[in-house]
Amino acid sequence: MKDMEVDTFIKAVLEQMPKAWLTTTTHRLDIYDEKLAKTEFLSQFEALFQDNTASPSALDALPTSYDYIRLGHPLSCVLEWTIAKLHNLKSENVISFSSKTMPVLAILRKNLLAHKKTRIVFLGALPSCFNAELIKKVYGYTFEFTNIKSVAEITAFEGSTILLAEQELGTTNSHPNIDFTVSLHAELGSILIVHDKKNEAYISDIQHVRRRETIAMTPSNSLKALKALVAKATLEKSTSIVAKNKAEVLQLIASVTGTTSKALVASSGLSIQYAIMMGLVDDAQDKHPGKPIKFIVPPNCYGGTNDQARRVAACLDNVEVVDLPVDGGHDMIHSIDAILDDLAKKDAVPYIIAEIPTNPRVEVPDLQQLKAVLTKERKTATGGIAIDPVFILDQTFCPNVLFLGEGKILSSVRTISYVSGSKFPSGGQCTAGYCVANVKSDALLEKIETHLMLCDNEATPLQYKLLATQLPSMNQRISAAYKNTREFVNFIQTTLPAAKINFVSEALAAQGFTPSVFSLDLPTKGTTDKEKEDYKRALNLKLINLMITEIPDESKFCVSYGQLKGCYWTVPATSTQGTTKEGDKDYIVRASLSPDLDLQRHKEVFLKFVKSI
Repeated sequence: MKDMEVDTFIKAVLEQMPKAWLTTTTHRLDIYDEKLAKTEFLSQFEALFQDNTASPSALDALPTSYDYIRLGHPLSCVLEWTIAKLHNLKSENVISFSSKTMPVLAILRKNLLAHKKTRIVFLGALPSCFNAELIKKVYGYTFEFTNIKSVAEITAFEGSTILLAEQELGTTNSHPNIDFTVSLHAELGSILIVHDKKNEAYISDIQHVRRRETIAMTPSNSLKALKALVAKATLEKSTSIVAKNKAEVLQLIASVTGTTSKALVASSGLSIQYAIMMGLVDDAQDKHPGKPIKFIVPPNCYGGTNDQARRVAACLDNVEVVDLPVDGGHDMIHSIDAILDDLAKKDAVPYIIAEIPTNPRVEVPDLQQLKAVLTKERKTATGGIAIDPVFILDQTFCPNVLFLGEGKILSSVRTISYVSGSKFPSGGQCTAGYCVANVKSDALLEKIETHLMLCDNEATPLQYKLLATQLPSMNQRISAAYKNTREFVNFIQTTLPAAKINFVSEALAAQGFTPSVFSLDLPTKGTTDKEKEDYKRALNLKLINLMITEIPDESKFCVSYGQLKGCYWTVPATSTQGTTKEGDKDYIVRASLSPDLDLQRHKEVFLKFVKSI
């Protein structure tokens, strides 16, 4: 009877759900408490179930589940809730992934740091992407591996036991000797079940892997899973033309980047960054065995980049993160030069991750000087030639700038460029990200692709389809969005001259750096530093709340950039995802404008704000 009630309710939810559940990639922060991600949404969703209410207005009024769909979203939460409800589990104990490998790696990571043994038992064939030897060699994870024909064969084990199996959707495999079940679902990803109260301490760490090194099961795939679950039906095979869309996307990326190397496309920007990092660790282990590996990272760059780099270093004894000061009075060129000189003496393998333009202050270094510093030959302490760096360029804010092609500024530097495709490449339609390399770094792509596939983090068929649709118009949209942004920035400078605006100069724009994001340091009042900071933070929220209240159809309080329509506001500018160190957060407003918005109305509301302060 209970199962029928759940099925009936979910069928109603799927019929009445807001369209945004399926299409929106970045969700509102004004109705979101990050500390209650998933739980606040599901507690109110549970209340609707108890009241047998699934009206469109009730579903639309639910709070944000996660601010960005890479981390999770309404449909992944509903899928997890449904499986939990049908099997008398807590919804927190059910976690969906787009990847079939990453839930296993999440548990292995936790056990590595806890010095705990892991046993993986699998029913049937292993996923083709699962490379046990590479996981042990490069990631440093240790585990035992056993093939079984029946769950009844699983014996007691001193450590964690993971059951890995391709099975019917919603199967939970309750057994006293199983700690975790990872159910594999060919085209959709996987569902992880955390068994027993003693293992609930793993949940937060598993969720952290999902937010940083992979993505949740996508909205479209979660919807397919839910429909199959309530219909008690077999999952339908995808009918999308994957090969055709993928070929188109690779050709389009080659065109917009001016490169000849094979592009790699992942489920998100951080998924491709993770493949880059692990691929480079693998390459260093092969070519420079025993030498220290250093990832040089700006401490106030995008929070996901920062956090992921430190998470990789935490698992490997010979990998370390070195802070790279790049703005706020620091110069990227001098910082890189000094760090590379120091690492050369230590005979280390240097990998530099940097954003151009920088986030949040939208600064571009002197590229000729950058090239000179990166190509400078350095000597080790013993007089040998130091290992040349690999420059890992995050050009999400300017995916139209040609850095890597023949004769371009970084063509002679070992460089890998990557972009979060959730921004301009897809116009905010999906989370996919991609990377390319110049000729000098082409050989590195094989390792990166190996780890992209091992982690099962390649873009989904729908992501390829959306990129194929949106990439042809990307450069045109970038140009139109920049014009809107420049006009709005000029208006702010005129109406509020006391504000400090971080945006590219006209000279840089003439060189092709035409982002449509800027940060705004509002004027403040007070006698002490604390009074000034408190006043500014309150003013930040006053501005954002006025914009989203007065222009609700276009202005949105969320983390975004490169969307097809509207204007997006967020604070702090460096991270809203809770992992950037507090001292490195920049409590200034970041705004990004699209090619399609009512600019005059935004000017009017901003003027109203100025008159009120």
